[in-house]
Amino acid sequence: MSNFIELKKDEQEVNLMPPLTWAYVGDCVYELYIRTKLINETKLKPHSLHIEAIKHVKAKAQAKTLNNIYEKLTEKEKDIVRRGRNAENHHLPKNANVQDYMYATAFEALIGYLYLTKQNDRLKEILEMNN
Repeated sequence: MSNFIELKKDEQEVNLMPPLTWAYVGDCVYELYIRTKLINETKLKPHSLHIEAIKHVKAKAQAKTLNNIYEKLTEKEKDIVRRGRNAENHHLPKNANVQDYMYATAFEALIGYLYLTKQNDRLKEILEMNN
């Protein structure tokens, strides 16, 4: 069975996307990963699932996750992180400091980039590093 969501871009096209586009997708991929993990590992009801998921997907937690795994990244992945961190974002964080928000965006950019370039084994490896 093929994926029901099919990206019709090759790696070269993904490389030309703005890092905030990678982060936009990475945010979604990471949230789905966390939600699925919670459903697999707990018997929480929906409201409690939401409360628990927020603990993992908020900017401070994502920044910490990136810090914990950074030394295990390849040079290419570190470059993706740098580009995500330095992306000019005119959105001001509501519930996070600017530095945490920048590093969370960098983490999401990495997750999105790996997803968009179909590096699924590496994506899984990185998602499981901090858990």
